[in-house]
Amino acid sequence: MTEFIELTGKTLLDVVNEGEIDLKQLHDAGVVGDSILRINKHGEIELRRRNSWTLVGGLIGNFEERLHKLTGLDWA
Repeated sequence: MTEFIELTGKTLLDVVNEGEIDLKQLHDAGVVGDSILRINKHGEIELRRRNSWTLVGGLIGNFEERLHKLTGLDWA
């Protein structure tokens, strides 16, 4: 079973480091401040659509610590 941490688009922008992800790609995919997103342990970012999840990008590097610190959540 894949585990995720859920967050908003605004929180995602606080998590990513400059140059880590193409922000235009996220914007073009429909990610906005109040979007619901989830990130798995591999760093894959998925956007919540009305009836599905869509892969919109990925994080690299040491993102786990940043996710835990900014969201206060653990993998679920």
